[in-house]
Amino acid sequence: MTSALLPTYARAPIAFERGEGAWLVAEDGDRYLDFGAGIAVNALGHAHPHLVEALTAQAQKLWHTSNLFQIPEGERLGRRLVEATFADVAFFANSGAEANEAAIKMARKYHAVGGCPERYRIITFEGAFHGRTLATIAAGGQQKYIEGFGPKVEGFDQVPVGDFAALEAMIGPETAALMIEPIQGEGGLRVIPGETLRRLRALCDAQGLLLIMDEVQTGVGRTGKFFAHEWSGVTPDIMSAAKGIGGGFPLGVCLATAEAARGMTAGTHGTTFGGNPLAMAVGNAVLDVVLGDGFLAHVERMGLLLTQKLAGLIDRHPHVFAELRGQGLMRGLKLNVPNTEFTAAARARHLLVIPAGDNVIRLLPPLIVGAAEVEEAVVRLEAAATDLEAQMRGAA
Repeated sequence: MTSALLPTYARAPIAFERGEGAWLVAEDGDRYLDFGAGIAVNALGHAHPHLVEALTAQAQKLWHTSNLFQIPEGERLGRRLVEATFADVAFFANSGAEANEAAIKMARKYHAVGGCPERYRIITFEGAFHGRTLATIAAGGQQKYIEGFGPKVEGFDQVPVGDFAALEAMIGPETAALMIEPIQGEGGLRVIPGETLRRLRALCDAQGLLLIMDEVQTGVGRTGKFFAHEWSGVTPDIMSAAKGIGGGFPLGVCLATAEAARGMTAGTHGTTFGGNPLAMAVGNAVLDVVLGDGFLAHVERMGLLLTQKLAGLIDRHPHVFAELRGQGLMRGLKLNVPNTEFTAAARARHLLVIPAGDNVIRLLPPLIVGAAEVEEAVVRLEAAATDLEAQMRGAA
């Protein structure tokens, strides 16, 4: 059958009809252990009862009114996010790319209303991924995403992570902000050291720049803190979040200090669907769980268990696995075999993982994952590695 969908995805030959916690059930009834979580989206797994209840209750009342009117659940969600973070204000959108667009516009507007409209350039870091819009692919700077969509949107410069000589040389009279992911997800699960983030914060303070954190993939408990930058003790001026914050419902947010957001007055930015009652009900339900007693401690424990199990796996299969990366329940395995081949081998063992850059596979289980499921995932990773080793021996 010829698909009517634009062929922009290389889809695996499998379709799922329902989910239960950390498991997905395919149309043929086969069960798969989901360590991709919709690319870190399904933070509370599949069909979480509290999220289902919140969505169902709101769907029976009101879906959409637009931001021309008050949305009480949005006010509540914004207040809860502000109280739990560095921020003073929140802007709701539908995705991480939209949250990053808001962050970029906010940084430029900050300097414009401060009398320096020439300060519009944003420095980002090699290996970054900030979204698929024209501005965010320019911010990410990866040629494979920019190719064919030129000319590249003006105003973004890239430097290597940790190269402070290159960074300081790049900063000029047009620089407005620095933008960084605490852990590069698409870029290969590279953790940015806390010392690097602290130096970036100090540099921004000294140069009058804003520090933007992209926590679209790292936030909402993924590393064992509410947001990953908390491990470093650094606070940004602006931060984007999405993915896990909606638990599977499209939701993004740009959080900022009042000072950083000083230029974002009535009419300067907007969204049709962002912050609608349905999304806000689900977002509040996610926070009920993630900010509940003991939840982040559970994530930290499961992250430690996964780390320990993966370290042993690497030792047993050095021809397949090269290196362990990441933090918490955002883990990556750099491979000595093509990551697409390993992803397929894991899927054949009914385990779902996600490829990333630098020949890495990502392990992004739902944050509600239990110890038995962590151990089962490693058993299936080991089986996939053994299968590939057998193939390599046969080829040899």
